[in-house]
Amino acid sequence: MRHRNIARRGVSRFAFIDLFAGIGGMRMAFEHAGGTCLYSSEWNKYSQQTYRANFGETPDGDITKADENALPDHDILVAGFPCQPFSIAGVSKKNSLGKATGFQDKTQGTLFFDVCRILKAKRPKAFLLENVKNLKSHDHGNTYRIIMESLHELGYDVHAEVLDGQAYVPQHRERILLVGFDRSRYESLPFSFALPPCREKPVMRTILERNVPDKYTLSDKLWTYLQNYAAKHKAAGHGFGYGIAPFDGISRTLSARYYKDGSEILIAQEGKNPRRLTPRECARLQGFPDTFKIVVSDTQAYRQFGNSVVVPLMERIAERIIGTLETAADAASERRCAI
Repeated sequence: MRHRNIARRGVSRFAFIDLFAGIGGMRMAFEHAGGTCLYSSEWNKYSQQTYRANFGETPDGDITKADENALPDHDILVAGFPCQPFSIAGVSKKNSLGKATGFQDKTQGTLFFDVCRILKAKRPKAFLLENVKNLKSHDHGNTYRIIMESLHELGYDVHAEVLDGQAYVPQHRERILLVGFDRSRYESLPFSFALPPCREKPVMRTILERNVPDKYTLSDKLWTYLQNYAAKHKAAGHGFGYGIAPFDGISRTLSARYYKDGSEILIAQEGKNPRRLTPRECARLQGFPDTFKIVVSDTQAYRQFGNSVVVPLMERIAERIIGTLETAADAASERRCAI
């Protein structure tokens, strides 16, 4: 992908780059908040197709091959990076020898290393990293510990919070967000994840389509299997099983495996077996507008929306980040004028 002309920054509030971009949920959120995307990266060819159809650009592929020094300067780095195990054997050995370690020693071989090397080279004012809620417990807590240590060593103050998207979409979807600010620019910025409550809580019936094709209705064989599977685990004292989403409530979390059987979010139908959501309903469940183009197969669309973010929630966080940066800039300007 060509880097956008940095001169465009003059017509926007801030510039950002979009790493591990998926289908562009983060990009959409940050553009809605007034930003200009200067660069994006996504390796999956089907996600690239959807991204290109909606943003007119094909993201760069393998981020591990990107030259961090050649990337455009930007204000905010945005990344929904994959969670991988971190080997601490080398770190432990260096500690035993009394040698200092850094992010490169700790994170080499993981995709988080690519986030770190770009942060080090480009020094954006801030970043937003997004991951699954279980990041904190991944690999017995080692992954989260190394991530936080590495970001601190790179010179960023980091704020972390687990947020649920159900205030903006009718879906229970918890994700951990890491927001960092460059300590070399700002002494200590007060940042809060507290968001204003929505005027009206969203419910499932608001995202459902009318006249859904029969192909989304579960077959007798699959529906019988899901019922037997649920009964088996219920008898064993487990909570596993299908989920019928309440029309006036919220659904379970949409996952990338939804294409397999749709069991986590089923819609009841009168006189019929339940059905799975359509790809468009999955898009709505993540807060994408109906103008968002779905240009891939149902299977790929389910994977893409299951891996994406709650767009309106991320937009609110983007507004919080840029608001914090603009407040800091105004305060610095006032101090200069007072001298």
